[in-house]
Amino acid sequence: MIVAIPKETAEYEKRVALVPETVSKLTDMGLDVMLEKDAGLASNYLNDAYQEAGATIKNDRTDLFASADLLISIQTPPEEDLRRLPEGSILICFLWALQNDDAVELLKSGGITALGMDAVPRISRAQNMDALSSMSSIAGYKSALMGANELDRYMPMMMTAAGTIAPAKVLVLGAGVAGLQAIATAKRLGAVVEAFDIRPAVKEQVESLGATFVEVPDLDEESETEGGYAKELAEDEQERQRQVIHEHAKKSDIIITTALIPGRPAPLLVTKEMVHDMHAGSVIVDLAAEQGGNCELTEAGETTLVNEVKVIGPLNIASMLAYHASTLYSKNMWALLDHLLEEGKPHFDFEDEITLNTTITHQGEIISPMLKDN
Repeated sequence: MIVAIPKETAEYEKRVALVPETVSKLTDMGLDVMLEKDAGLASNYLNDAYQEAGATIKNDRTDLFASADLLISIQTPPEEDLRRLPEGSILICFLWALQNDDAVELLKSGGITALGMDAVPRISRAQNMDALSSMSSIAGYKSALMGANELDRYMPMMMTAAGTIAPAKVLVLGAGVAGLQAIATAKRLGAVVEAFDIRPAVKEQVESLGATFVEVPDLDEESETEGGYAKELAEDEQERQRQVIHEHAKKSDIIITTALIPGRPAPLLVTKEMVHDMHAGSVIVDLAAEQGGNCELTEAGETTLVNEVKVIGPLNIASMLAYHASTLYSKNMWALLDHLLEEGKPHFDFEDEITLNTTITHQGEIISPMLKDN
Protein backbone atom coordinates (compact mmCIF):
# COMPACT_ATOMS: atom_id res chain seq x y z
CA MET A 1 0.00 0.00 0.00
CA ILE A 2 1.31 3.43 -0.99
CA VAL A 3 0.94 6.17 1.62
CA ALA A 4 1.28 9.65 0.09
CA ILE A 5 2.05 12.91 1.91
CA PRO A 6 1.52 16.05 -0.20
CA LYS A 7 2.89 19.51 0.37
CA GLU A 8 0.20 21.72 1.84
CA THR A 9 -1.00 24.48 -0.49
CA ALA A 10 -3.51 26.38 1.69
CA GLU A 11 -2.65 29.94 2.65
CA TYR A 12 -0.92 30.29 6.05
CA GLU A 13 -0.38 26.51 6.21
CA LYS A 14 3.13 25.47 7.28
CA ARG A 15 2.43 22.08 8.85
CA VAL A 16 3.10 18.66 7.38
CA ALA A 17 0.79 15.69 7.97
CA LEU A 18 3.42 13.11 8.95
CA VAL A 19 6.86 13.64 10.51
CA PRO A 20 9.81 11.30 9.93
CA GLU A 21 9.30 9.44 13.23
CA THR A 22 5.82 8.33 12.11
CA VAL A 23 6.98 7.60 8.57
CA SER A 24 9.53 5.20 10.04
CA LYS A 25 6.75 3.32 11.86
CA LEU A 26 4.79 2.96 8.62
CA THR A 27 7.75 1.75 6.58
CA ASP A 28 8.56 -0.75 9.34
CA MET A 29 5.04 -2.16 8.74
CA GLY A 30 5.94 -2.71 5.10
CA LEU A 31 4.06 0.28 3.69
CA ASP A 32 5.54 2.41 0.89
CA VAL A 33 5.60 6.08 1.92
CA MET A 34 5.92 8.79 -0.73
CA LEU A 35 6.49 12.43 0.21
CA GLU A 36 6.11 15.38 -2.11
CA LYS A 37 9.46 17.17 -2.24
CA ASP A 38 9.84 19.80 0.52
CA ALA A 39 6.46 18.95 2.09
CA GLY A 40 8.05 19.25 5.54
CA LEU A 41 10.35 22.16 4.82
CA ALA A 42 8.09 24.92 6.20
CA SER A 43 7.89 23.07 9.54
CA ASN A 44 11.65 22.32 9.55
CA TYR A 45 11.38 18.64 8.68
CA LEU A 46 13.83 18.17 5.81
CA ASN A 47 13.74 15.75 2.89
CA ASP A 48 16.86 13.94 4.12
CA ALA A 49 15.13 13.05 7.41
CA TYR A 50 12.23 11.49 5.51
CA GLN A 51 14.57 9.52 3.27
CA GLU A 52 16.38 8.20 6.33
CA ALA A 53 12.98 7.10 7.67
CA GLY A 54 12.38 5.11 4.48
CA ALA A 55 10.24 7.52 2.43
CA THR A 56 10.59 8.15 -1.29
CA ILE A 57 10.73 11.82 -2.31
CA LYS A 58 8.46 12.66 -5.28
CA ASN A 59 8.79 15.75 -7.47
CA ASP A 60 5.59 15.16 -9.43
CA ARG A 61 2.49 16.14 -7.40
CA THR A 62 0.13 14.80 -10.06
CA ASP A 63 1.77 11.38 -9.95
CA LEU A 64 1.76 11.42 -6.15
CA PHE A 65 -2.03 11.78 -6.01
CA ALA A 66 -2.66 9.37 -8.88
CA SER A 67 -0.61 6.60 -7.26
CA ALA A 68 -1.87 7.02 -3.67
CA ASP A 69 -3.71 4.22 -1.91
CA LEU A 70 -3.82 6.33 1.25
CA LEU A 71 -3.30 10.09 1.11
CA ILE A 72 -2.69 11.91 4.37
CA SER A 73 -2.80 15.70 4.62
CA ILE A 74 -3.61 18.53 7.01
CA GLN A 75 -6.11 20.54 4.96
CA THR A 76 -8.49 19.15 2.35
CA PRO A 77 -6.54 19.18 -0.94
CA PRO A 78 -7.81 21.37 -3.79
CA GLU A 79 -10.49 19.97 -6.12
CA GLU A 80 -8.07 19.34 -8.99
CA ASP A 81 -5.96 17.14 -6.70
CA LEU A 82 -8.95 15.26 -5.30
CA ARG A 83 -10.01 14.35 -8.84
CA ARG A 84 -6.64 12.62 -9.33
CA LEU A 85 -7.15 10.19 -6.44
CA PRO A 86 -7.89 6.65 -7.67
CA GLU A 87 -11.28 5.11 -7.00
CA GLY A 88 -11.09 3.07 -3.80
CA SER A 89 -8.26 5.13 -2.32
CA ILE A 90 -8.42 6.66 1.16
CA LEU A 91 -8.07 10.31 2.18
CA ILE A 92 -7.50 11.41 5.79
CA CYS A 93 -7.37 15.14 6.62
CA PHE A 94 -9.25 17.96 8.31
CA LEU A 95 -12.30 17.70 6.05
CA TRP A 96 -14.90 19.89 7.85
CA ALA A 97 -17.66 17.99 6.08
CA LEU A 98 -20.54 20.14 7.33
CA GLN A 99 -19.02 23.25 5.73
CA ASN A 100 -17.50 21.51 2.71
CA ASP A 101 -20.42 20.06 0.76
CA ASP A 102 -18.75 20.20 -2.65
CA ALA A 103 -15.68 18.25 -1.53
CA VAL A 104 -17.82 15.62 0.20
CA GLU A 105 -19.93 15.14 -2.95
CA LEU A 106 -16.79 14.89 -5.09
CA LEU A 107 -15.27 12.26 -2.77
CA LYS A 108 -18.52 10.28 -2.64
CA SER A 109 -19.01 10.27 -6.41
CA GLY A 110 -15.34 9.39 -6.95
CA GLY A 111 -15.55 6.32 -4.73
CA ILE A 112 -13.01 7.75 -2.28
CA THR A 113 -13.08 6.72 1.37
CA ALA A 114 -12.65 9.98 3.29
CA LEU A 115 -11.99 10.33 7.00
CA GLY A 116 -12.16 13.66 8.83
CA MET A 117 -9.66 14.32 11.61
CA ASP A 118 -12.13 16.96 12.79
CA ALA A 119 -14.78 14.22 13.18
CA VAL A 120 -12.88 11.97 15.60
CA PRO A 121 -15.33 11.46 18.51
CA ARG A 122 -14.36 13.03 21.80
CA ILE A 123 -14.36 9.83 23.83
CA SER A 124 -11.69 8.45 26.14
CA ARG A 125 -10.69 5.71 23.71
CA ALA A 126 -9.99 8.24 20.96
CA GLN A 127 -8.08 10.85 22.96
CA ASN A 128 -4.76 10.00 21.34
CA MET A 129 -6.36 10.54 17.90
CA ASP A 130 -7.96 13.90 18.75
CA ALA A 131 -6.14 16.32 16.47
CA LEU A 132 -8.64 19.09 17.19
CA SER A 133 -7.61 19.08 20.84
CA SER A 134 -3.91 18.96 19.94
CA MET A 135 -4.22 21.98 17.65
CA SER A 136 -6.48 23.84 20.08
CA SER A 137 -3.92 23.44 22.85
CA ILE A 138 -1.27 25.01 20.62
CA ALA A 139 -3.64 27.84 19.69
CA GLY A 140 -4.44 28.56 23.34
CA TYR A 141 -0.76 28.71 24.26
CA LYS A 142 0.12 30.97 21.35
CA SER A 143 -2.85 33.28 21.95
CA ALA A 144 -1.56 34.20 25.43
CA LEU A 145 1.88 34.96 23.98
CA MET A 146 0.33 37.08 21.22
CA GLY A 147 -1.68 39.04 23.76
CA ALA A 148 1.38 39.60 25.95
CA ASN A 149 3.45 40.66 22.94
CA GLU A 150 0.88 43.26 21.82
CA LEU A 151 0.21 44.60 25.32
CA ASP A 152 2.14 47.71 26.31
CA ARG A 153 2.36 46.57 29.93
CA TYR A 154 4.02 43.94 32.09
CA MET A 155 2.17 40.65 32.49
CA PRO A 156 3.46 39.79 35.99
CA MET A 157 3.57 42.01 39.04
CA MET A 158 6.91 43.84 39.07
CA MET A 159 8.53 45.26 42.19
CA THR A 160 11.11 47.87 41.27
CA ALA A 161 12.96 50.68 42.97
CA ALA A 162 10.55 53.04 41.25
CA GLY A 163 7.53 51.28 42.70
CA THR A 164 5.35 48.23 42.27
CA ILE A 165 3.59 47.49 38.97
CA ALA A 166 0.31 45.57 39.22
CA PRO A 167 -0.06 42.39 37.13
CA ALA A 168 -2.04 42.40 33.90
CA LYS A 169 -5.65 41.22 33.99
CA VAL A 170 -6.58 38.56 31.43
CA LEU A 171 -10.13 37.43 30.65
CA VAL A 172 -10.49 34.13 28.75
CA LEU A 173 -13.88 33.45 27.15
CA GLY A 174 -14.45 29.76 26.58
CA ALA A 175 -12.77 27.10 28.73
CA GLY A 176 -12.33 24.26 26.29
CA VAL A 177 -8.91 22.92 25.37
CA ALA A 178 -7.73 26.23 23.85
CA GLY A 179 -9.16 28.30 26.69
CA LEU A 180 -7.62 26.16 29.42
CA GLN A 181 -4.21 26.32 27.75
CA ALA A 182 -4.56 30.10 27.38
CA ILE A 183 -5.38 30.33 31.10
CA ALA A 184 -2.40 28.19 32.07
CA THR A 185 0.00 30.17 29.86
CA ALA A 186 -1.26 33.57 31.04
CA LYS A 187 -0.90 32.41 34.65
CA ARG A 188 2.67 31.24 33.98
CA LEU A 189 3.38 34.71 32.59
CA GLY A 190 2.19 36.18 35.88
CA ALA A 191 -1.19 37.63 34.95
CA VAL A 192 -4.35 37.64 37.06
CA VAL A 193 -6.76 35.50 35.05
CA GLU A 194 -10.54 35.23 34.91
CA ALA A 195 -12.43 32.80 32.69
CA PHE A 196 -16.00 32.46 31.49
CA ASP A 197 -17.80 29.45 30.03
CA ILE A 198 -21.49 28.58 29.84
CA ARG A 199 -20.72 25.02 30.97
CA PRO A 200 -20.72 24.85 34.78
CA ALA A 201 -18.77 21.59 34.62
CA VAL A 202 -15.55 23.41 33.62
CA LYS A 203 -15.49 25.62 36.72
CA GLU A 204 -13.34 23.15 38.63
CA GLN A 205 -10.84 22.92 35.76
CA VAL A 206 -10.59 26.71 35.52
CA GLU A 207 -10.02 27.09 39.25
CA SER A 208 -7.46 24.26 39.29
CA LEU A 209 -5.32 26.40 36.98
CA GLY A 210 -5.46 29.35 39.39
CA ALA A 211 -8.04 31.42 37.53
CA THR A 212 -11.32 32.85 38.79
CA PHE A 213 -14.46 31.44 37.17
CA VAL A 214 -16.94 34.10 36.04
CA GLU A 215 -20.50 32.87 36.54
CA VAL A 216 -23.73 34.01 34.91
CA PRO A 217 -26.77 33.21 37.08
CA ASP A 218 -29.72 31.12 35.85
CA LEU A 219 -28.20 29.70 32.67
CA ASP A 220 -29.66 26.50 31.23
CA GLU A 221 -27.95 23.57 32.94
CA GLU A 222 -28.12 21.61 29.66
CA SER A 223 -25.40 23.77 28.16
CA GLU A 224 -23.15 21.07 26.70
CA THR A 225 -23.45 18.79 23.66
CA GLU A 226 -22.69 15.07 23.72
CA GLY A 227 -19.33 15.89 22.13
CA GLY A 228 -18.41 18.21 24.98
CA TYR A 229 -18.99 21.48 23.12
CA ALA A 230 -21.01 24.41 24.40
CA LYS A 231 -24.59 24.68 23.12
CA GLU A 232 -25.99 27.88 21.67
CA LEU A 233 -27.88 29.84 24.34
CA ALA A 234 -31.38 31.28 24.11
CA GLU A 235 -31.47 34.99 23.30
CA ASP A 236 -32.35 36.13 26.84
CA GLU A 237 -29.51 34.00 28.23
CA GLN A 238 -27.11 35.45 25.67
CA GLU A 239 -28.07 38.95 26.80
CA ARG A 240 -27.40 38.14 30.48
CA GLN A 241 -24.12 36.57 29.48
CA ARG A 242 -23.06 39.71 27.58
CA GLN A 243 -23.93 41.95 30.51
CA VAL A 244 -21.65 39.96 32.81
CA ILE A 245 -18.85 39.80 30.23
CA HIS A 246 -19.18 43.56 29.65
CA GLU A 247 -18.47 44.33 33.31
CA HIS A 248 -15.37 42.14 33.34
CA ALA A 249 -14.17 43.37 29.93
CA LYS A 250 -13.96 46.94 31.24
CA LYS A 251 -11.31 45.84 33.75
CA SER A 252 -9.32 43.56 31.40
CA ASP A 253 -5.98 44.25 29.76
CA ILE A 254 -6.26 41.20 27.49
CA ILE A 255 -9.33 39.27 26.35
CA ILE A 256 -8.81 35.90 24.66
CA THR A 257 -11.90 34.44 22.99
CA THR A 258 -12.08 30.73 22.09
CA ALA A 259 -15.79 29.87 21.79
CA LEU A 260 -16.88 27.74 18.82
CA ILE A 261 -20.02 25.77 17.95
CA PRO A 262 -19.36 22.93 15.43
CA GLY A 263 -20.96 23.60 12.06
CA ARG A 264 -22.21 27.04 13.11
CA PRO A 265 -20.81 30.58 13.06
CA ALA A 266 -18.89 31.48 16.21
CA PRO A 267 -21.12 32.96 18.95
CA LEU A 268 -20.91 36.72 19.53
CA LEU A 269 -19.43 37.33 22.98
CA VAL A 270 -17.71 40.73 22.73
CA THR A 271 -19.82 43.52 21.25
CA LYS A 272 -18.50 46.77 19.82
CA GLU A 273 -19.86 48.55 22.90
CA MET A 274 -17.67 46.35 25.11
CA VAL A 275 -14.62 47.14 22.98
CA HIS A 276 -15.28 50.87 23.24
CA ASP A 277 -15.50 50.56 27.03
CA MET A 278 -12.10 48.85 27.31
CA HIS A 279 -9.15 51.02 28.28
CA ALA A 280 -6.65 52.31 25.71
CA GLY A 281 -3.84 49.85 25.05
CA SER A 282 -5.84 46.71 25.85
CA VAL A 283 -5.81 43.74 23.49
CA ILE A 284 -8.36 41.21 22.18
CA VAL A 285 -7.11 37.94 20.63
CA ASP A 286 -10.02 36.26 18.83
CA LEU A 287 -9.28 32.59 18.17
CA ALA A 288 -12.67 32.19 16.49
CA ALA A 289 -11.78 34.63 13.70
CA GLU A 290 -11.97 31.94 10.99
CA GLN A 291 -15.58 31.15 11.99
CA GLY A 292 -16.72 34.76 12.01
CA GLY A 293 -15.21 35.78 15.35
CA ASN A 294 -16.42 36.02 18.94
CA CYS A 295 -15.79 39.77 18.82
CA GLU A 296 -18.09 41.92 16.72
CA LEU A 297 -15.15 43.98 15.39
CA THR A 298 -12.79 41.14 14.49
CA GLU A 299 -11.43 41.10 10.95
CA ALA A 300 -10.09 37.68 10.03
CA GLY A 301 -6.36 37.72 9.41
CA GLU A 302 -6.03 41.34 10.50
CA THR A 303 -5.05 43.37 13.54
CA THR A 304 -7.32 46.39 13.81
CA LEU A 305 -7.17 49.36 16.17
CA VAL A 306 -10.54 50.39 17.56
CA ASN A 307 -10.63 53.23 20.09
CA GLU A 308 -6.95 52.41 20.86
CA VAL A 309 -7.86 48.75 21.53
CA LYS A 310 -6.07 46.15 19.40
CA VAL A 311 -8.38 43.48 17.99
CA ILE A 312 -6.39 40.54 16.59
CA GLY A 313 -8.04 37.95 14.32
CA PRO A 314 -5.35 35.29 13.70
CA LEU A 315 -5.80 32.60 11.06
CA ASN A 316 -4.46 29.05 11.39
CA ILE A 317 -2.75 29.87 14.64
CA ALA A 318 -1.54 26.29 15.17
CA SER A 319 0.55 26.64 12.02
CA MET A 320 2.52 29.42 13.72
CA LEU A 321 4.15 26.65 15.76
CA ALA A 322 4.45 24.37 12.75
CA TYR A 323 7.19 22.07 14.07
CA HIS A 324 5.36 20.90 17.18
CA ALA A 325 1.93 21.18 15.54
CA SER A 326 3.14 18.75 12.87
CA THR A 327 4.58 16.45 15.52
CA LEU A 328 1.31 16.28 17.45
CA TYR A 329 -0.86 15.90 14.34
CA SER A 330 1.40 13.11 13.15
CA LYS A 331 1.07 11.32 16.50
CA ASN A 332 -2.72 11.67 16.30
CA MET A 333 -2.63 10.31 12.76
CA TRP A 334 -0.50 7.34 13.79
CA ALA A 335 -2.98 6.48 16.55
CA LEU A 336 -5.84 6.55 14.04
CA LEU A 337 -3.91 4.47 11.51
CA ASP A 338 -2.99 1.98 14.21
CA HIS A 339 -6.71 1.68 14.91
CA LEU A 340 -7.66 1.23 11.22
CA LEU A 341 -4.87 -0.93 9.86
CA GLU A 342 -4.75 -4.67 10.31
CA GLU A 343 -1.56 -6.31 9.04
CA GLY A 344 -0.85 -3.19 6.99
CA LYS A 345 -4.27 -3.08 5.33
CA PRO A 346 -7.26 -0.81 6.14
CA HIS A 347 -10.18 -2.42 7.94
CA PHE A 348 -13.45 -0.51 8.26
CA ASP A 349 -15.61 -1.81 11.08
CA PHE A 350 -18.61 0.50 11.26
CA GLU A 351 -19.78 -1.15 14.45
CA ASP A 352 -16.86 0.69 16.04
CA GLU A 353 -17.75 4.19 17.25
CA ILE A 354 -14.43 5.75 16.23
CA THR A 355 -14.46 4.35 12.69
CA LEU A 356 -18.16 5.15 12.17
CA ASN A 357 -17.94 8.78 13.25
CA THR A 358 -14.61 9.56 11.63
CA THR A 359 -15.50 8.09 8.21
CA ILE A 360 -17.34 10.60 6.05
CA THR A 361 -17.62 8.70 2.74
CA HIS A 362 -16.97 5.06 1.80
CA GLN A 363 -17.66 3.16 -1.44
CA GLY A 364 -19.85 5.91 -2.85
CA GLU A 365 -21.96 6.40 0.28
CA ILE A 366 -22.20 8.90 3.13
CA ILE A 367 -21.27 7.08 6.34
CA SER A 368 -20.98 9.87 8.92
CA PRO A 369 -23.96 10.05 11.33
CA MET A 370 -23.18 13.78 11.65
CA LEU A 371 -24.04 14.31 7.99
CA LYS A 372 -26.99 11.91 7.96
CA ASP A 373 -28.55 13.74 10.93
CA ASN A 374 -27.88 17.21 9.54
